[in-house]
Amino acid sequence: MPNKTPEIVAAVDLGSNSFHMIVCSLKDGKLQTIDRLKETVRLASGLDQDNMLDNNTQNRALACLEKFAQRIHHFPLGSVRIVGTNTLRTAKNAQQFLIKAEQILNHPIHIISGIEEARLIYLGVAYSLGSQAQLRLVMDIGGGSTEYIIGTDDTPKDKESLNMGCVTVSNRFFKDGQLSKSAFAEAVLFAQQQLEPFQKKFQRNHWHQAIGASGSLRSIAKVLQAKNWSNNGITKAGLELLVARIQQCSHINELLSLPELDVERLPVFAGGVAIVYATFKSLGIEQMTVADGALREGLIQDLLGRLYNHDMRASTVQVLAHRYRTDIDHAARIKQTLNTMLAQLSKKCDWSHDENVIQFLLWAADLHEIGIDIAHNQYHKHSAYLIENGDLAGFSRQDQILLSTIVRSHRRKFIPALFIDLPAPWNKQATYLTLILRLAILLHRNRDEQCLPPFKITMSKTKINLKFPSNWLSQFPLTHADLTQEAEYLKAAGYKLEFC
Repeated sequence: MPNKTPEIVAAVDLGSNSFHMIVCSLKDGKLQTIDRLKETVRLASGLDQDNMLDNNTQNRALACLEKFAQRIHHFPLGSVRIVGTNTLRTAKNAQQFLIKAEQILNHPIHIISGIEEARLIYLGVAYSLGSQAQLRLVMDIGGGSTEYIIGTDDTPKDKESLNMGCVTVSNRFFKDGQLSKSAFAEAVLFAQQQLEPFQKKFQRNHWHQAIGASGSLRSIAKVLQAKNWSNNGITKAGLELLVARIQQCSHINELLSLPELDVERLPVFAGGVAIVYATFKSLGIEQMTVADGALREGLIQDLLGRLYNHDMRASTVQVLAHRYRTDIDHAARIKQTLNTMLAQLSKKCDWSHDENVIQFLLWAADLHEIGIDIAHNQYHKHSAYLIENGDLAGFSRQDQILLSTIVRSHRRKFIPALFIDLPAPWNKQATYLTLILRLAILLHRNRDEQCLPPFKITMSKTKINLKFPSNWLSQFPLTHADLTQEAEYLKAAGYKLEFC
């Protein structure tokens, strides 16, 4: 996070159909949208059968980001949130693309899970609609996934992300723009099958209002209203008239006669309609209002939370620690020792006073023992697995891998190779964070409430030195033995630990 609250913030959504950017001014805690950029990239169309993103699509996406970069090149780090969604979750060579994209944008890009995408979409919709006590169903159709969320006010309660989107369904069932009644029926059936396991949870009796939040849904609503098939968003009766019209066509070009249908939307329009029609049928929806807010507005709201000390990730860590019944007092003592170490290291180690770095270290201290609830043996590996593979609200995939790697390495054998593939600068910084976390946990191994004596710590590239008060170690032979063992672990990894 920036040291000073920025006056302008931005969010970028690298979607599977379109790339979006929103820029907002931020004064006295009040938000105002000052710029929007959108470009249809169709990232999902670039995935081959092996889930590799082809070069032409990558180049098209990077050319779009060159334009976006001009708008945010002067923004300080921490004032821009950029996320990738379904296609970048799926692509096996996503990292290759992300390296190039981050060099262009000069800001980090985070890949978010489908569930995290759903949470952020709901935040964006809730912001655009304002407070509402009634339960609402929010639906968002992306290029490669569709999200369903039930919530009230700004709190999502049930969230799901299904692996179907307007691009992927259109490519699968309407190849080369070919339309037919049977192909449309197959597309609807496919969407119903994807929704079937969650049909009961999202049925009409569980919410009071249905809200749509995506380009596909806005496009459908515009067409229905222009044709006088609906005067209130998307209605079931209007949708059935639109479906009947599509089923009469043999090619998507015949849909150009529909009023208010954007030519750019045409290639993926039928796929979007099939998903919406299947949803209305499966969930018993009669009418859906279309909202302006979506993922990028949710990203802005989430960013504001981080800027104003309401970071969703901190709340998630607390919930996770409580769920797995960790020893909160023990974690607090470890964090106190970590803060003592960081204060001493601040003069020579730049990372030791970086708030973003420190918060990951403290979160690791909070969560390092969650795996004990599964099994005591190799619990650090269980902890790491839960962190890396859980749906952790507020965390991106990269965040979770980083935190998991630190926790995985907090005891026993130390393996520097685990840190190599972390994105810069974490591939270097996380190693040092883990080293001091290991020492802090070791010094509190007896779980005694008694405070540690004043001690000194220094650290260079491969050397750590701990100095305790005279004769203190001789009074605590177990700690001395633990430090001796730790020195052996670190020596095997190329580090030298000295203590006295």
